[in-house]
Amino acid sequence: MTTSVANMDIHDIARAARTYGVKRFYIVTPLAAQRKLAEQIMRHWQTGYGSQYNPSRKEAFDVTSLCENLDDVKGDIESLSGNAARVVATGARLQGRRISYAGLRNHLSGNSGAWLLIFGTGSGLADEILKKADYLLEPIKGPEEYNHLSVRSAIAITLDRLLGK
Repeated sequence: MTTSVANMDIHDIARAARTYGVKRFYIVTPLAAQRKLAEQIMRHWQTGYGSQYNPSRKEAFDVTSLCENLDDVKGDIESLSGNAARVVATGARLQGRRISYAGLRNHLSGNSGAWLLIFGTGSGLADEILKKADYLLEPIKGPEEYNHLSVRSAIAITLDRLLGK
């Protein structure tokens, strides 16, 4: 199952990624029509009128890349960093072997290689992605049983917990 690429997700996640010093924010979709839409949005802010109208948005989009699948993302990370990325999957209902935010923050603060945090939309990440992950990050929990954050909210919370001052 795939979900639609959302304009506001691209904008808000790019801005959060740039704010927290993320080297690259990848949009991944196997659907050609969705990649075309994402390309148009990105082009507008990277080289089109939006890049002149709002330079800070351009700066956020400079860390944004588009890929068809996770293997392409992993290949890009390895070519950029010289290291294979350790994969951390996220989700609201993850069970089993999980790493805490504090544990992952310790790994990240040691500058120990390349890391890929994967977030899903809609019904979450596919089981085959979860099985291939090196770590499953504990879910974000509020005080209520209800737990259905937008992906851009989940990413902002996660980045702050892992990289915030």
